[in-house]
Amino acid sequence: MTEQSHPALVRETYETFKDSIYTHYARAGRVFPWREPTSSWGVLVSEFMLQQTQTERVVPYWERWMDLWPTPEALNRASLEDALREWSGLGYNRRCRYVKECARIITEDHKGKVPQSPEELLPLPGIGAYTAGAIACFAYNYPGVFIETNIRAAVIHFFFQDQEGVKDTELIPILEASLDRENPRKWYWALMDYGAALKKVTPNPSRKSAHYTKQSPFAGSFRQRRGAVIKSLLSQGPAGIPELGKRTGIKAEDLYEALKALEKESMVAEEGGIYKIGEG
Repeated sequence: MTEQSHPALVRETYETFKDSIYTHYARAGRVFPWREPTSSWGVLVSEFMLQQTQTERVVPYWERWMDLWPTPEALNRASLEDALREWSGLGYNRRCRYVKECARIITEDHKGKVPQSPEELLPLPGIGAYTAGAIACFAYNYPGVFIETNIRAAVIHFFFQDQEGVKDTELIPILEASLDRENPRKWYWALMDYGAALKKVTPNPSRKSAHYTKQSPFAGSFRQRRGAVIKSLLSQGPAGIPELGKRTGIKAEDLYEALKALEKESMVAEEGGIYKIGEG
């Protein structure tokens, strides 16, 4: 589709696109607890948990988390250690720290209410353009434009089947033009479900994106070492580097590198050569 396309043809193409997405959603839309009536806080928590994690895995974590800490104030009163313990198994523990810090800022600076617009959400820790747009949309039905992997797959599949290296800047005008401004929440749920379904029946259309990157292996990675340190400190308590090395099997230089990174992020704290989960 080009800027020279006939306006009526363009409108018809967008309507066909929307019809396809909504038809699929009516027939095979997914059901998740954070799509049921929930709080804006519940939406924020779900968006952090869903980052780089399969939706089915997130469900029990989200349900347990919301039972324990149904408001930002409740999580703000909890310790980082308790939060990380409940997060254990989801991976990317830094996300837990971000949610904990969001709880503090929302409690202290926003009277316990999750901000309503992407512009207000962006300054919160761990929130980028996609997460800000998604929280605003799913919590408040805010009609913004945002892109993640399933949205990208759906648009590329429909409009760019014969093109490689598709940039997000090429997708944004299509998303703006096709956006259901009366119910953006439902539209994005439908769009994401369509993109997720495509990946099960066809080669992932997102591979045609200029922004596509294959996730590096977890085994032996820096991320694995960080996770092993957190797991050891949570399950077996504070320790120095020699003891942590015995527990985790990580050599001293790699362990030191992981600990320094975790300490910089306030995930762990060190006193007298002994490391423990950070305060929060």
